[in-house]
Amino acid sequence: MHPQAASLWPHPRWMLAVLLAGLGMLGPFSIDTYLPAFDGIARSTGATPLQLQQTLSSYLAGFALMNLFHGALSDSFGRRPVVLWGLVVFTLASVGCALSSTIEQLIAFRALQGMCAGSGMVVSRAIIRDMYPPSEAQRVMSQVTIFFGVAPAIAPLVGGYLYVHSDWHWIFWFLAGVGLLLLAVNARLLPESLPPASKQPFAVKPLMQGYGSMLKSGRFWLLVLASGIPFNSMFMYVLAAPQFLGHHLGLAPTQFFWFFCCTIGGIMGGAAWSGRVAGQMKPASQIRRGFNLMVLALLANLLLKAFAPQYAIWSLPLIGLFSLGWAFMVPVVTIMVLDLNPDRRGMASSLQSAIAAGANAVVAGALVPLVMHSLLGLALMSCSFLLVGLVAWTVVRRTGVL
Repeated sequence: MHPQAASLWPHPRWMLAVLLAGLGMLGPFSIDTYLPAFDGIARSTGATPLQLQQTLSSYLAGFALMNLFHGALSDSFGRRPVVLWGLVVFTLASVGCALSSTIEQLIAFRALQGMCAGSGMVVSRAIIRDMYPPSEAQRVMSQVTIFFGVAPAIAPLVGGYLYVHSDWHWIFWFLAGVGLLLLAVNARLLPESLPPASKQPFAVKPLMQGYGSMLKSGRFWLLVLASGIPFNSMFMYVLAAPQFLGHHLGLAPTQFFWFFCCTIGGIMGGAAWSGRVAGQMKPASQIRRGFNLMVLALLANLLLKAFAPQYAIWSLPLIGLFSLGWAFMVPVVTIMVLDLNPDRRGMASSLQSAIAAGANAVVAGALVPLVMHSLLGLALMSCSFLLVGLVAWTVVRRTGVL
């Protein structure tokens, strides 16, 4: 922790949570906002469904690649510079997307967007742990998740409105405006939480050696798999939203927000619950309860898709229940990952985010296209992701890693 942590933020704690939530929401907001405009982008650019999916996978690939460096850069140069420069590049990349006239240009600028959108998400975790002890950090992370949840819930509504009433290009002009607003606010308010004495020299070779050391840790892998892979059980429905919501459920672009209200409502509820029990419930018990809820939700969803597909609309609240379970347990696991290397929390946060984003990119580019045309296929793949996380957590518990 920063030795002067108590004086770094003179405002109420919830205001810091709002500030960091704004940084964290930039990544998912950049995905959710433009999903309702897929048909318009296809007509405008002549893109195939595979090319449209590449606007997602290129974004996620860029997100994963640079997440390896955001945290390490913040360990060397400070938290503020990395966040502010990330917002500058994100804003410029959004302008490039808005000015794109071909699908190839859009894919390229989406990759650039992804490379800088994760800086705030990665660094904000390190900032929280720099400033607060574990139980307080869990409460702040839960508050961040609650406030963060508001933005993705309204993102598809905003995107659908802009697409219907203007043009898909205006969605990216809107994202450029969001980036500019966040840049102005954070330039004024964001504290520098990294003590000068804790700065690490930046060199690629030692950095890669540090990553190699972490990647050899069984505890690190198990915790990352337990927290990150189950997220794809819900996120794959976001990636498949044009097919899942538009084709299978028959929702109009302006109605996509119902799905996001369920998922984000679950995330916000789980985060609030997690913050309430921080310091009162044993970490293992909290994680177990979260997994129990996720298993219940996905089994019910699988039975619904297998035996009553005509009522598939009821999968929306079930996905919301899954999101609640995931958000309830994930702050605990995230703190465990950060504390594996207390001197390089930025590096630990980077590697965790990079692995999660890499998995998201694979899901978006390779797996979702295989199953997005089938409700049952989506449900089965969703269960498979949860199984990976459940097995990882079971190994953690039975081998005494904790």
